[in-house]
Amino acid sequence: MIDVRLLRTDPEGVRAALARRNKPELLEQLAEAISLEAGARELQSQRDALRAEINDLSKQVGLKRRDGDAAGAEALQAQSRELGDRERDLAAKADELAGGLRELLLRIPNLPHADAPDGQDDHDNPVVVGPNNMPAEFPEHQRVPHWETANALGILDNERATKISGAMFTMQRGAGATLARALCQYALDMNADAFEEIRPPSLVTTATLTATGQLPKFADDAYAIERDDLWAIPTAEVPLTSIYAGEVLDEAELPKRMMAHTSCYRREAGSAGRDTRGMLRAHEFDKVEILAVTTPEQGPAMLQEIVDRAERLINGLGLPYRIIEICTGDMGQSHHRSFDIEVYAPGCDNWLEVSSCSWFSDYQARRGDIRFKKAGEKGTTIANTLNGSALAVPRVWAAIMENYRQADGSVVVPGALRPYMRGIEVIRAS
Repeated sequence: MIDVRLLRTDPEGVRAALARRNKPELLEQLAEAISLEAGARELQSQRDALRAEINDLSKQVGLKRRDGDAAGAEALQAQSRELGDRERDLAAKADELAGGLRELLLRIPNLPHADAPDGQDDHDNPVVVGPNNMPAEFPEHQRVPHWETANALGILDNERATKISGAMFTMQRGAGATLARALCQYALDMNADAFEEIRPPSLVTTATLTATGQLPKFADDAYAIERDDLWAIPTAEVPLTSIYAGEVLDEAELPKRMMAHTSCYRREAGSAGRDTRGMLRAHEFDKVEILAVTTPEQGPAMLQEIVDRAERLINGLGLPYRIIEICTGDMGQSHHRSFDIEVYAPGCDNWLEVSSCSWFSDYQARRGDIRFKKAGEKGTTIANTLNGSALAVPRVWAAIMENYRQADGSVVVPGALRPYMRGIEVIRAS
């Protein structure tokens, strides 16, 4: 969440930053938050004044008793009890306002970075790199949707996946399953030089999902196991971020670099037609995530590194790609600055987002209470968090099916993946 102190010290700056998101309701929420913060602060001030008065009366009671003035002491005690009742009433009201303020701040998004491009929606996201690896034209045999190619090769069986689990679940078979696993191992190996591999739990607590910004605002998009108050993770970003929740790190330890291959679970709504066919949208999918915990000063360089690493993966597969920067009107809840990598799928005739690389400033770390201590200084500082999709399987898998399709319907395996394919260089119908 944003720093509550900014509501008091720089309300106009916060208002101007949130206005760049082009959602008028946010300014209404901000006005309410500023009012709640001022009200809670005023009640706290009144409560502190009463506490000081009560403490002074206690001292006077002691003096009265020492001087043998029992009646005077009793009168002062009665006055103190009355003030105590008022103090408890003020404390309850202050806590109520503070609780309302926290609930509101959990829903107010992060402030965009000054360099993030302004815009209304995804149509205003500028292309900052590419397109790269884009041929002059695509032959007709690559203009076939991946689901048709994969079904013909016998490596995608969504019909039986739906029988097992319901709509919008996918199932790869044979070389298709091997290709999905190869993509994840490729991403892990390419980042193992600097990122610690972790296999976190796939089920997390409400507090964990709240720390990254999914709750409370996006509860309807998540899978809940209500009996145990657990949630299926929508991305490994969620458990990785909370590994250091509630901890104070030494500045010398930062940045912390982590990566994880997990299944991810999302209530993808999709839209009727091609959007929900094949591998484009699914309730469950595999992904490799890279994540860093940094100081604020390390944030910009780490963001660039994460983008570079994600780009290196896609470029290494030889896929046509471009990088866009997310404008203020299209930013996610927790994002401070964000870049997406998109690959072109000729069969779908569409650019597909395959990686999102984001800097959250101190927004998530404040929710998760992740701090660090500078050597020789008193107090602690809220850390920064960043993450990137090192490689999300479904759309990269789909793009390979379309970009590497041959005239005979077979699919060539990109060279970078062949070490993980058990000798398969071309996927053919069995």
